Amino acid sequence: MGADDLGRAQVTARLAELVSAETPSGDAALMSRAHDIVNSWIAPILGVDGERVDVDGTHHLYWAAMDSPRVLLLGHLDTVWPRGTIATRPFTVDGDRAAGPGVFDMKAGIVIAAGALARASRPQDVAVLITSDEEIGSPTSRGLIEREAARVDAVLLLEPSMDGAVKTTRKGGSFYRLEFQGRAAHAGLEPEAGRSALVELAHTVLALPRLADAARGTTVNPTVARAGTATNVIPERAEMRVDVRAWSLAELERVDRAMAALRAVTPDVEVIVEGGINRPPMEEAASQDLLALARAEAQRLRQGQLEAVPAGGASDGNFTAAIGTPTLDGLGPDGGGAHAVDEWVSITSVMERIDLVVGMLDMLTHQDTSAATRR
Repeated sequence: MGADDLGRAQVTARLAELVSAETPSGDAALMSRAHDIVNSWIAPILGVDGERVDVDGTHHLYWAAMDSPRVLLLGHLDTVWPRGTIATRPFTVDGDRAAGPGVFDMKAGIVIAAGALARASRPQDVAVLITSDEEIGSPTSRGLIEREAARVDAVLLLEPSMDGAVKTTRKGGSFYRLEFQGRAAHAGLEPEAGRSALVELAHTVLALPRLADAARGTTVNPTVARAGTATNVIPERAEMRVDVRAWSLAELERVDRAMAALRAVTPDVEVIVEGGINRPPMEEAASQDLLALARAEAQRLRQGQLEAVPAGGASDGNFTAAIGTPTLDGLGPDGGGAHAVDEWVSITSVMERIDLVVGMLDMLTHQDTSAATRR
């Protein structure tokens, strides 16, 4: 068995182990077991167990750089898949294709981080942060991410690639919860005495898309709605969630002002708006020096031209770029089906990305070459 075969066997085994350890956002017990797995890979490299940083009851796994921090490897361990999914969709391998819940977004990225650290020439200059709440907006990890990103010269984010391309810009996002308070009444005996929260919700659902701006790439989408208690009762209460995405902070702020100004058109119904801007946009300037470095390394490795694309979805890279730290996102593997039942990764691409990240770490932790990415 050659070195490449040994590397592929380890990558496949680690993918199987981590995907089989379910990590739905908010499940502390399952997350702790997955932390144990990742710690067993990285602690022997760095010589110390990862710190389990408790923020409001959610634990994140963190290794500080042992020497001067130069690079932060950033990723998340939580997935969108509920406990028990693995029983019906177990990890599988078919040729070069590994499949299973969370394999693409983004457990393969964690495998890449561990594999690259093991071969980096100066792992002591690399900090590692694996968060546990990215899929729900990073409510507890944002401050930790920003704090650690501010200490380094560069952030490498192991989120999935887009058909092999890294991500140099990302939309920012806002999330809102709207509550409608009306008045209940018997739908048959005296419907006129009621004030329907559901009718008001319907008015709002039809009005919100008008806040979008297709020319600027701004989207405003009602995504979840609930109302009513019984068929014969005018709904007293209704609720809905709204997802907003934009390429610029100015657009997010414009929509935010409009959301705050929402008023009911149904008499005696109150509209309560909660939420706001969650992630600022990740602008292209934050990634350009790192992209050039990554492309040079890909060419040296004969991996071909490394493509770069914008991405409509947000990530924790939005936070690190916004505070001014050079950030390159999408260094995870080729694959597809993020958040879908056909989620998969190319095992070969995982191995190639390990090679790429090793080269980037070695260049970034070398005194002469890291200066180009400093803020």
